[in-house]
Amino acid sequence: MRRREFLSLDLALLRFALGFVLLCSSAMPVLASIHEYSKQAFAPRSNSYFFHGGSEGLYASEVQGSTVSNEGKSFIKFESVKFRRPKESAMKHHAMQRRSGLVEAIMVEIRDRDKIGGSHLNSDAICCSPDLDTKCNIGEVIIRSNEENPGWPKRIQTFFDGQAEEATMVAESVEINKTGMYYLYFMFCDPQLKGTTITGRTVWRNPRGYLPGKMQPLMTFYGLMSLAYLVLGLVWFMRFVQFWKDILQLHYHITVVIGLGMCEMAFWYFEYANFNATGVRPMTITLWAVTFTAVKKTVSRLLLLVVSMGYGVLRPTLGGLTTKVVSLGVIYFVASEALELVENLGNINDFSGKARLFLVLPVAILDACFIVWIFSSLSKTLEKLQIRKSLAKLELYRRYTNALAISALISVSWIGYELYFNATDPLSELWQRAWIIPAFWNVLSYVLLGVIGILWGPSRNPTRYAYSEEAGDDIDEEAVSLTSSGAKILGDSVIKLERKEKKAGSSVDHPFGIGEDLEEDKRQ
Repeated sequence: MRRREFLSLDLALLRFALGFVLLCSSAMPVLASIHEYSKQAFAPRSNSYFFHGGSEGLYASEVQGSTVSNEGKSFIKFESVKFRRPKESAMKHHAMQRRSGLVEAIMVEIRDRDKIGGSHLNSDAICCSPDLDTKCNIGEVIIRSNEENPGWPKRIQTFFDGQAEEATMVAESVEINKTGMYYLYFMFCDPQLKGTTITGRTVWRNPRGYLPGKMQPLMTFYGLMSLAYLVLGLVWFMRFVQFWKDILQLHYHITVVIGLGMCEMAFWYFEYANFNATGVRPMTITLWAVTFTAVKKTVSRLLLLVVSMGYGVLRPTLGGLTTKVVSLGVIYFVASEALELVENLGNINDFSGKARLFLVLPVAILDACFIVWIFSSLSKTLEKLQIRKSLAKLELYRRYTNALAISALISVSWIGYELYFNATDPLSELWQRAWIIPAFWNVLSYVLLGVIGILWGPSRNPTRYAYSEEAGDDIDEEAVSLTSSGAKILGDSVIKLERKEKKAGSSVDHPFGIGEDLEEDKRQ
């Protein structure tokens, strides 16, 4: 009864573990140092029209004033930004009119968001109008200066001339001297400009490169994780070579996962380093990094699945389940690859919630399939081991379950922190700590892989988890168990084998062994 209670508890904890480990992901939002605009339209908001030009965490410049190079400088640069209004709007003005339309570029640090619009007047108006009791210029966005940071929020005005349909923004670079989360909006207040589009790009740079503020710590993190996987790979390789005569098929699967993790972290590090140096994401390296991520996620889930099925412990092969396992893996890889490609190669401004849901939903459903299959398979494996009284193997799987249970407790705590973090920071004011969230899941995945490597690591005597057809192998398996009763079981097994040999030898002279059986009974 006590064993069944332990078994039920292990299975319950396992369900928590698998649910939180597989479903929770660390997908980092797509950010870019160069924001491209291609004939995109303005949307109405209150009494204004606006277009979101981008938002990024920027560190203050380490070097101020004019310098030859951009090293140590933090800025937002406007390059070839053009506004095109409808012809009908242009024809409503006189050809000699100098200022026949106004578009403003508004840059604001998120903590100064209340400086934009008429919130201080208990009004939701954004543009200045005659009915507002405040000092402002009619037809312009209402901005109140920040006394602690003079000149901010900052505006740059671009006017249409006469009947011109296009207006070009002056190429300008705005230096950032205060660390914060900056938002850029292009806005106009004139209803006659409705239908205006924007083309061009803006370049955002931090003091140490073009990598966005949220992503800069991740470059260092991926570099450290590459070294961590390298250390794990070297230790595994040494054990692999040392006990190569006792290597099982499962060890090759673990080796593949370690190799994929090493390549994944290395590619992400080089991808971030190149991005930081050029401001443009290197397509080739990004594709490789995304592919390795998708492959590693797929193989990791398959490893959990085959281990839970008792592969190499209760069954030498997966048999008829091989096709189903491979099919689920292929489908998951395709869905995961598609999601990773769009998230890392697409433009975040064009990646709507509905489009992302269309790609996230299949991955979530497939993760659920893995979860159900894994814990149901592990339940059967634990039951079989308990019925066969394979104590060493059962102890091994319980340790495996306990490791997942601990990860589940940590995951629950971290998910609670994530929910709190996202609920209290809807505008990314805490952007300097946001990198910890995706980093956590990579660390957890690494730790779980290390635990599996320890539990199923190569050794001189792998019979504690190796598959065996004969029932007698269970005695040998228990004999090498690291429990206090190991020596006693081994001694009892030797005595029983000696008795069987004596019986077998005496049966030559006494075909039915009647006399010897009686004598044996008397001696006992």
